Amino acid sequence: MIVESLELPEVRRLVPRVFRDARGHFLETWRESAYRAIGIGPFVQDNVSVSARDVLRGLHFQQPHGQGKLVSVLRGRVFDVAVDVRRGSPTFGRWVGAELSDENGHQLWIPAGFAHGFVTRTDDVVFSYKCTDYYTPQAERSVRWDDPDIGIAWDCAAPSLAPKDAAAPRLAELPPEHLPPYEPAGG
Repeated sequence: MIVESLELPEVRRLVPRVFRDARGHFLETWRESAYRAIGIGPFVQDNVSVSARDVLRGLHFQQPHGQGKLVSVLRGRVFDVAVDVRRGSPTFGRWVGAELSDENGHQLWIPAGFAHGFVTRTDDVVFSYKCTDYYTPQAERSVRWDDPDIGIAWDCAAPSLAPKDAAAPRLAELPPEHLPPYEPAGG
């Protein structure tokens, strides 16, 4: 597995070794010891979502009960995004994105303190999440997907949104207590 830091260094793309032949392909998506060695995990909950083309889910996070998420696509292709929402962070409000697909097998590690979202690029997308904390409805927070202060280049003019995502506030409108605090490494 190759581990790549992206423009926001805490967010990492994991590129597994994919074995291909005439029958299809095989890849390892989780090995506790390998992921623990790079500081990812432990996980307590797995989730799967199924979506049609041009569905946009996000931008979601929890505060408190922040969730680190290891995400991947089991079928189809998405543009996946993480936004730093940690108050006091030097990269607060910045985003990074990556294409994830069943073909490339890439995973994205999104630590707690980052909002997460994705837009589907194909029909019938199956998306997988491994989470470091349990879903806690009262801690669920959202940021508006098209917040101009963040400026995510979704490349989807009219996405299909859940009502709660369409009504989500801009990042600047969230009360400070709804944002996780920035905790520098080693401090």
